[in-house]
Amino acid sequence: MNDIENGCVQAGQLVRMAYKSGAYVGEIIEFNGARALVKTLAVLKHPEQGDLHHPYEPDVPMFHQRRALSHTEKVNVLTRELQPYAGAVPEYRESLLRALDEERSRLDGLKRWAEQGIRLLDELRGEY
Repeated sequence: MNDIENGCVQAGQLVRMAYKSGAYVGEIIEFNGARALVKTLAVLKHPEQGDLHHPYEPDVPMFHQRRALSHTEKVNVLTRELQPYAGAVPEYRESLLRALDEERSRLDGLKRWAEQGIRLLDELRGEY
């Protein structure tokens, strides 16, 4: 159990929250049992694209586009997905663009890794 599940955190406190493959800084508005209503203040990690049940598989019936939560958007989050947040809260738009660029860079790295792997496998095919 974390501090939030133990009841040590109150409405108005800042938290880091995981929500639909993204990560955010938010402010707790209220608690409702095992959930908390949280207002989004900044984006720490942009949500992943595609089918989460088939990661890194491009040929799926529905390749989902996931938008980040909007500034001040309120969402219900399981308290176990919340962690206390300390530090300055980044400006929303700046944090959104930084998270988007980091996710794009991560995907570009995977693309280059896959291309390099394919090139090496093609070389091996020739040797085999």
